[in-house]
Amino acid sequence: MKVVGGGDTVRGTFLVTEHHQGAPGLAHGGVIASALDEAMGFLIYLYEKPAVTAHLEVDYRKPVPIGSTLELEAKLERTDGRKIFASVVATVDGQVHVEGHSLYLQVGVEHFAPHIARAGETYERPYNP
Repeated sequence: MKVVGGGDTVRGTFLVTEHHQGAPGLAHGGVIASALDEAMGFLIYLYEKPAVTAHLEVDYRKPVPIGSTLELEAKLERTDGRKIFASVVATVDGQVHVEGHSLYLQVGVEHFAPHIARAGETYERPYNP
C-alpha cells in the first residue's frame, strides 16, 4: 500500500490468481471482500490507533477475472469518537469492479490480550502495520 492524498488515502494492488478462484475463471467474492478490508484497514495504521472491523459493506459491480490486477484506492472518510469510517474503490483496467465501505472501532490494546501470547506477539506491537 502507498500513502497518497495528504495521508487520508492509500493505494495498492492485488493480483488475482487461480488460488483466489470461486466460480470458474473468476475471483471468489470473499477473497475480494478481504482485499477491500485490508486496503481500508491499512488506513487505521495511518491513524496510529488500534481498531477492529465492526461493519464491512461490499458492492460487487462486475466480476473480477482470474489473472487481473485489482487496483485499490481506500480513503478515510471521517472519524467520530471511536468510530473510523472508510471507503474503497477497486478497479480493473480503469473500470470499477467493486466498491466498499467500512466502520472500524478503536479499541485498547487489551482487546487483543487473549490472543497476543498465542500468536507469539508482545504488547510492544499491538497491531500489525
